[in-house]
Amino acid sequence: SVGIFNFIVVVFSFLFVDLFDTLGTLIGVCSKADMLDEDGRLPQIKPALLADAVATTAGAVLGTSTTTTFVESSAGVAAGGRTGLTSITAAVLFALSMFFAPIFTAIPSFATAPALIVVGFLMFSSITDIKFDDGNYTKAIPAYLCILSMPLFYSISEGISLGIISYVVINLICGKRKDITPLMYVLAVLFVLKYVFL
Repeated sequence: SVGIFNFIVVVFSFLFVDLFDTLGTLIGVCSKADMLDEDGRLPQIKPALLADAVATTAGAVLGTSTTTTFVESSAGVAAGGRTGLTSITAAVLFALSMFFAPIFTAIPSFATAPALIVVGFLMFSSITDIKFDDGNYTKAIPAYLCILSMPLFYSISEGISLGIISYVVINLICGKRKDITPLMYVLAVLFVLKYVFL
């Protein structure tokens, strides 16, 4: 009973949310772990995205909540976790915690707030890499909008989408068309269409 157009819109919405949530988290966590190259890129990003895609698909098939990359990983990285052993240890502890679920569910959600504040603090420390000077406003303002909108919309992907749209618009207005790659135009148009039709 769902039209093909509506179905495509829903699929692309989920695609963008998952993709950009994962990309934003991966870059943030890897930045904290000093795994980015001199251009700010993650050299081995394909296996990481593949692992996230497989986990997301398997989680959906098994009926769990979305199993994706989480920003809480930055706390593990800050504590010294750099290898897959950290993930395996966390997985074993999660498996053991199933037997103590009634005890854990009795803990109120606000008790975990301090841990999330620390995670936010660790992720926010990367802001010092942004150059807020006169010659860099076309990059700094979209970055600022990303930072501002992520907590307000409670979504990394919403922050990234507003950052991409504002980056393209600001650079066009300032006459810096050469700084905009074709991919940024495509993403900006797709994000605008997402806001129009959803």
